[in-house]
Amino acid sequence: MKENKFFIIPFFAVLVLAFIFVSTQIPAAHQSVKNLPIALVNEDSGEMGQTLIDKIQENTKAMQTGDEPMIKWIILSSIQQMEEEMADQNVYGAIVIPADFTKNFGSLQTAAPTKPEVQLFINQGKNTNVATVVNQNLSGMVAQMNQMMGDQLLSALEAKNVPLTVAQARILTAPISSTTTMLHQTGNLGNAALSLFQPLWISSILSAMMLFFAGKNRKLLTVASQLKMKAMQVLAAILIGLVAGFSLTWYTTFLLGFEYASFSTIAFFLSITCITFILLISAVLSWIGRGGIVIFVLFMFFGLPLLQLAPEMLPDFYREWIYPWLPMRFMFDGVREILFFDGKVWNGSAIVLVWIAAVSIVVLLAKAFMPVKQIAAGEESEL
Repeated sequence: MKENKFFIIPFFAVLVLAFIFVSTQIPAAHQSVKNLPIALVNEDSGEMGQTLIDKIQENTKAMQTGDEPMIKWIILSSIQQMEEEMADQNVYGAIVIPADFTKNFGSLQTAAPTKPEVQLFINQGKNTNVATVVNQNLSGMVAQMNQMMGDQLLSALEAKNVPLTVAQARILTAPISSTTTMLHQTGNLGNAALSLFQPLWISSILSAMMLFFAGKNRKLLTVASQLKMKAMQVLAAILIGLVAGFSLTWYTTFLLGFEYASFSTIAFFLSITCITFILLISAVLSWIGRGGIVIFVLFMFFGLPLLQLAPEMLPDFYREWIYPWLPMRFMFDGVREILFFDGKVWNGSAIVLVWIAAVSIVVLLAKAFMPVKQIAAGEESEL
């Protein structure tokens, strides 16, 4: 009968694994954009600039996801303020009305028309996938405004019986021109965070598991011996993290062709990340045993699809209850910060990772103060 279980287990395994892997795709399958922050900048003091701003806001009111707007317009006063907001990763894109918009719009009904221009800015470094969506949507809005204003101008001129040259008619069919500028460009590093995460996370799991078994098979019957072993595991995690961070960065330069502005900066940040991951996993394993590995494997499968989407694209449950608790999101944010923004290793994400590492060390060392009898009993139950 015992031999028959090997024929039965695969059926249950297939059902469970299929359910798990399909479940990981729920966020991607049900993604919907809500309250995506886009800046509006009106540098034009004339009437038409404000009219265009009002029209854009009015026309996007119909773009709803449930009861919430797809786009959350952020009104800013200048291009400089918009660039600061993009550098702080507060907005994904912007529409800018230049100072001469009303003047050029008025020239459209003269013999020497000049097309008014609208400037579009895309914050590509914040999220490459969202940048593509934002670029398409903003370009579509300009095209819609073009058609609407072109029809209005042609109707007004027709009512006045104003003759048009071929050149004038061509301009009036699309009276507004637009230019698109990508800020914080990603180049060939758009998917660098994803490429770096997978080997780093798996290496961290394997390293933590080896350190766990290295300490598990030793008979440590005193608090002092337990603390010494935990301290050795922390030191080993730091050394492994440094090796992993620098070697992984080096591998990506010649295997994937990545070119970093500062090799040492990204390598040191990845070292901090790997050390944190190893210590976090080790702390959990020290208290719940090797079964904790399953938690971090599931973290990877369930977390990876979330990390490729912007929070504004996630279903409410995942955005509010799952995404904030993913430790690997700080790696993604930190890598983007270094590659596409300020380029500093000591950024907000690095600070959070160091705090996670510090708490993990405390939790790991606290295991040493567990009474020896309970430690021994726990080991016997696991064996």
